[in-house]
Amino acid sequence: MNCPIRNVIDKFGDKWSLLVLYHLNQNGTLRFNDLHRDMADCSQKMLSQTLKRLEQIGLVSRTVYPEVPPRVEYALTERGHSLMPHVSGLIGWAEEHFDEVNHG
Repeated sequence: MNCPIRNVIDKFGDKWSLLVLYHLNQNGTLRFNDLHRDMADCSQKMLSQTLKRLEQIGLVSRTVYPEVPPRVEYALTERGHSLMPHVSGLIGWAEEHFDEVNHG
C-alpha cells in the first residue's frame, strides 16, 4: 500500500535515527566517534547502519577526507534540516508529556 505516513516515517521513525538527527541538528557536523559518545547505549554496528540508512534517504551527508587515518564526518543535508522543525516539535511534545506517557 502507498501510505505516505507509514512509508516515510518507516525510514527514520526508529529511536536511533531520531537521536542521530537530533544530535546532528544540535551540534552540526560530527564524526562517528563523537556521535557514538553522545549515544553510548547504541552499538557501533547499529549506529553505522542508522547513518547509512539516513544517508541513503538523503537526510544525512557523509564526507570522507583523504587523510591517514581517514576522517569521516556526518551532517544534516538540506532535506534533513527541513525535517528538523517537525522533529523538534515532537521532541518538545515528548518532553512536556514524558511523565504522563511513561506512567500513564
